Formats: sequence, C-alpha cells, structure tokens
Amino acid sequence: MTSPWDPDLAAIVDRMAAAGTGSVREQGVSGIRKTLESIVRPPGPDMCSVTDAVADGLGTPVPVRIYRPHAAPKSGATALVWYHGGGMIMGSLNSFDRLARDLAEATRAVIVNVDYRLAPEHTYPAGNDDAYAALVWTHRVAADLGVDPAKIGVGGDSAGGGLAAATALRSRNEQGPAIAQQVLFYPGVERRRDRPSMREFGDSPFLTAEDIDWMKNLYLGSDSSLDDEYGTPALATDLSGLPPAIIAVGHGDPLRDGIEEFGDRLRAAGVPTAQFRYPGVGHGFAMQAPSVARGRAALAEVGALVAARFAHPVPAADR
Repeated sequence: MTSPWDPDLAAIVDRMAAAGTGSVREQGVSGIRKTLESIVRPPGPDMCSVTDAVADGLGTPVPVRIYRPHAAPKSGATALVWYHGGGMIMGSLNSFDRLARDLAEATRAVIVNVDYRLAPEHTYPAGNDDAYAALVWTHRVAADLGVDPAKIGVGGDSAGGGLAAATALRSRNEQGPAIAQQVLFYPGVERRRDRPSMREFGDSPFLTAEDIDWMKNLYLGSDSSLDDEYGTPALATDLSGLPPAIIAVGHGDPLRDGIEEFGDRLRAAGVPTAQFRYPGVGHGFAMQAPSVARGRAALAEVGALVAARFAHPVPAADR
C-alpha cells in the first residue's frame, strides 16, 4: 500500500518509530512536554527584533513574545496575535519560536506569540481567558508596538487554532476589539467525532483518536455536556459576523473533516473563508516545515494570503 505521507514526512515517521517514543497519551504530560521542548530545530528567519513582554490578563499576567520581521514598518504594521499548539497541555514560547519566526517572515506581520496557561494545572477557561486578554492588550498597546489597531488578526495552530476561533467568537459576542482576520492551521474546534478522516487517520503517528480524547478531557473535563462554544467552537450556532478566515489542514489529519465542516459553516454564514487542504501531510505540518517541503510551501502560500488580506481588507458591509 502506498504511504499517505509526503516522502520528507515519511522519513520523520520512520525516525519516530525507531525512537519508540510512543503516543502523546502514552508519554504522559511531563513526558510529552519534555519531548517537545527537547526538539532541536534549525534557526528560523532573522527578525528586526524579538521582545518579551507581559500582557494584562484576566486575573493573571500573560507572557508574550513579540516578533517584528524586517519587512514590517516601524509604525502602522499589521499584526497577528498567535496561539501555539500543543493540545492545551504543552508548548511554550521557546518550543514554538521557529514557527513564530516563519509566520512573521511569511505574513510580513508582527507576531504576538502568547504563552497561555496549560492543563492539567489550569483547566478551562484559563487558556481561553489568556487568549482573549492578549488580544485586548495588543489593541490597547498597538501604538507602542508600532501596529495599526485596525489590522490586528488572531491565529493559531492545532489547539491554538481553536483558541483563535474561540477568541473571534468571544470578541464578537462581547463587542470586544475588532479582528481583521483569523488564521487557523488545523484548529481544534471540536471533540472527537466519528468522521471518515478520524476512522482513516485516527491512528496517525502525530495524533491519535485516543490522544484527542485524553487532551480534551484534561482541559475541558470529561463531561462533554458542559462544553460551550468557547471551549468547543464547533458548538457555536451562529457564525455570522466573524472576521474573514483562512483555514489550512492536511489530508492525513484525523481532525480534517470536522475542520473543513467548520470552514463550510463559516462560509455559509457569510464569512469570507479560504480553505486549503494539503496532500501528503497530517496534523502539525506547520511545525514540521523546517524538514518538510510541503509544510514550507503551505506557510508561504497562507502567509501571502494573510498579507494580501491585510493590505486589501474585506469591507465590513460585505462580510
């Protein structure tokens, strides 16, 4: 049977199998955190500046790291408030440094990378509160950051993509800061459901069905009847009036069908939505970009569209 993976990605899969690290759930919280933080990635693009700061949180400060690419002007720059992946249980400003640099270079935007609180130490809604607080703070200090407040978007990968979608919903519902666009790489917008992509790729080397259940339960709790649209954005019944969206997912991602359904619902609600499905890759391909050519191509393509949408925004009356 032909491998579903891009040749570059297949080599990574083989190395993972040889290392015998086991699934996310098998490694446990401390083990998977140690694994992620120990990965050595090639240096990312050089930045004009990289600055650590602390955003005002909703009860607790939120560390952020601000990446300004050389292409960003000193004033009036575009910006993405970015939420890293990691299933809401792992990830840091250090382990996602390379992706933040790649995003800044590709989008020509200032990236405000958010170090939100993680489960199981901090359960829902801690991470969501931090995500929203970081958006509010970025708008408040936009002039100090040299950023145009009318050109601030949100984005994230995996669990961070779910946080970005939830932050867009919350800002709309609470009449919060305007969001220019939302950029979602394989976002976690729902709990595991019986879908074709889940059946076909639910034993993926990068994300299994059991991993999804385990991580969701650690952050949201095991009782799904208590979920709301912020913890699980796919539960939102009204997606109208949300910022334009860009959604990217891999063909081999077990979450693929739920993500694409969410994108279809956004479009049906009148939200300008561009969806990309990349062959040969699965969950987490943006993080694998240093080693996987298709991941690099995806970042370049999505980044170019992000930059174009910042330069030529969709008028609010047409949304």
